Amino acid sequence: MLQPPNPVVVSVVAGAGALSAGIDLYTRRVPNALTFGIAAVGLGLAAVHATPVTIAGALAGLGVGLAVMLPGHVIGATGAGDVKLFAALGTLLGPSQTGMAFLYTALAGAALALAIAWRRKRLATTVERAVALVSATGAATRAIEDSASHNRFAYAPAIAIGALIAALGL
Repeated sequence: MLQPPNPVVVSVVAGAGALSAGIDLYTRRVPNALTFGIAAVGLGLAAVHATPVTIAGALAGLGVGLAVMLPGHVIGATGAGDVKLFAALGTLLGPSQTGMAFLYTALAGAALALAIAWRRKRLATTVERAVALVSATGAATRAIEDSASHNRFAYAPAIAIGALIAALGL
């Protein structure tokens, strides 16, 4: 039987996600102070039993978040701030919901990428490069980081959407 969503987790994930998405959209960065603050709140809430996530679960959620997002950073597909944000939100979600949040984040990120590519009139090029990126090894970072390609976008909104959907238990 499904558990109803925890209102504390949903509220903190929604607030932290909205704040980080807004900052990322404005500055194209997710500051360490924000990600470390979110992680501290997640661990603190776990410590005082304000959420169903235990301290061990919060640490495991952080670990799962790092484990699933770090490969994307290594190939240059996401920034370090995105990795830290997702891991920090994992402290609120716990390991299993963090795994679900990753799936929802990937779907939201794909939808945002397609919408942005369409808006920039680069949809066909973006799809071709995405296919090439998945099959490439070392050239991926150069292709993503190339400022002339105009292919970067703020990923915190996708993380915020994915984490919120997971927090809601959908």
